[in-house]
Amino acid sequence: MALPGGRHLDSITLPGQRLHLMQVDSVQRWMEDLKLMTECECMCILQAKPISLEEDAQGDLILAGGPGPGDPLQLLLKRGWVISTELRRIGQKLAQDRWARVHSMSVRLTCHARSMVSEYSAVSRNSSKEMGQIEKLLMEKCSELLAVTERCLQVENEHVLKSMKACVSETLSMLGQHFGQLLELALTREVQTESRSVTGLECSGGISAYCSLRLLGSSNSPVLASQALVRKIDASDNIYTTESTTGNLFSLTQEGAPLCRIIAKEGGVVALFKVCRQDTFRCLYPQALRTLASICCVEEGVHQLEKVDGVLCLADILTDDSHSEATRAEAAAVVAQVTSPHLPVTQHLSSFMESMEEIVTALVKLCQEASSGEVFLLASAALANITFFDTMACEMLLQLNAIRVLLEACSDKQRVDTPYTRDQIVTILANMSVLEQCASDIIQENGVQLIMGMLSEKPRSGTPAEVAACERVQQKAAVTLARLSRDPDVAREAVRLSCMSRLIELCRSPSERNSSDAVLVACLAALRRLAGVCPEGLQDSDFQQLIQPRLVDSFLLCSNMEESFV
Repeated sequence: MALPGGRHLDSITLPGQRLHLMQVDSVQRWMEDLKLMTECECMCILQAKPISLEEDAQGDLILAGGPGPGDPLQLLLKRGWVISTELRRIGQKLAQDRWARVHSMSVRLTCHARSMVSEYSAVSRNSSKEMGQIEKLLMEKCSELLAVTERCLQVENEHVLKSMKACVSETLSMLGQHFGQLLELALTREVQTESRSVTGLECSGGISAYCSLRLLGSSNSPVLASQALVRKIDASDNIYTTESTTGNLFSLTQEGAPLCRIIAKEGGVVALFKVCRQDTFRCLYPQALRTLASICCVEEGVHQLEKVDGVLCLADILTDDSHSEATRAEAAAVVAQVTSPHLPVTQHLSSFMESMEEIVTALVKLCQEASSGEVFLLASAALANITFFDTMACEMLLQLNAIRVLLEACSDKQRVDTPYTRDQIVTILANMSVLEQCASDIIQENGVQLIMGMLSEKPRSGTPAEVAACERVQQKAAVTLARLSRDPDVAREAVRLSCMSRLIELCRSPSERNSSDAVLVACLAALRRLAGVCPEGLQDSDFQQLIQPRLVDSFLLCSNMEESFV
């Protein structure tokens, strides 16, 4: 998951990165896209026959008003983006069995593919025999897709359609694969051309071209820009050159996981840790660490970090108070990334176990002294991931009075002001609540009341990312409450604070939990745990519907409450 500023933190779901295919005026971009779409629609009406009889007229139409010498890259970007979008939409319509739309969109896709091939051949000198073969395979698959979708329109038997659906899906998959190969090969050749004509370090057109690879999921493109950037960082002893090159490398990491894999394989992690081990580059540590956090969103990056003793370097930075808060916060971001539960490789970070106590202690201190919400978010995210990483971390946190530090921070709006941050806090509490001695600390710090408040977490902006974060906060708050309620004192305190009423409301009102099944299951579990200690807090109807039946029956009853049978 990406943090503001382009960080990758899988444990945090924040608004996705914007796909900036072209830095141009929005109206100009709309008019250019409109030109492509209207041309395509006209071609569909004419059964994919060119509008003009002149061979070059079509290319001239699209290239008119273009940016000049960089046109091959711009053409690849435009058509690549449109075709990638069409492929995704066809897959969606296929899943919905909307065969008429699948066929019409297949015609449109074929038009775009044919246009891309002809346009690129007209303006580029980088064509080759290999590209010609892939172009032929691509157009053959387009024709195959058109034929099979047209046949599907004439079939009414559902069983026959089901078998044909698998055929369409396979054809669509192969078409996407050929398209990805063709676009990757063409983009690589353009980057090589620009690398020779510029320097390999400032070829912004070639670098930005790879944003379309993010749509395709390509993972093995030989990007010369990555190689050149890494080599220059590794060889430079000039602070200004290193700063500029590191900034370019960070921009490259924002183009997605495929390029992060390439950078890791080309030695990017090694070069950046070399920067972080030189005192002369201290002012560049935050930038280098931020770039490392982005690269380590992929397994290859974590592997390289392990090889160069990166964990030990991070521990040294976190425990050294002479470093600025910004530097330590960026180091915390790298720790959060490499300990992400979404990366299976992190479970084998043997070097992390050796430094875990130092890192956890430094992170708790950073949470306590954080001067901003972003610094607290990074430190708490790292702690949250570490509690998944090893259960011993929870015992360390208990000894370090982390519960008091986290709960006190919740009342400080400067440090904790978003559901994303509360998500990290409640994650730590949920994982620590498996320890028996955690309950007494929670009660002592009025933690039950805080958890009660988290059950009412509501999004302020209504964005999908924030809504999802609020759902996670509600779910984990209910899980924490269920675990802590093993202790009768916690259960009685929860009943006194009307937690049961709020849990019942979440179960019975889908809108209160944003119709989340995960929140519903967690709330039912917590409610049953509390009812076992204080059954007198329930009405008969609540007991008969939410407690007495099997959990699955109560779940089905509550999940169907939002349906209308009018």
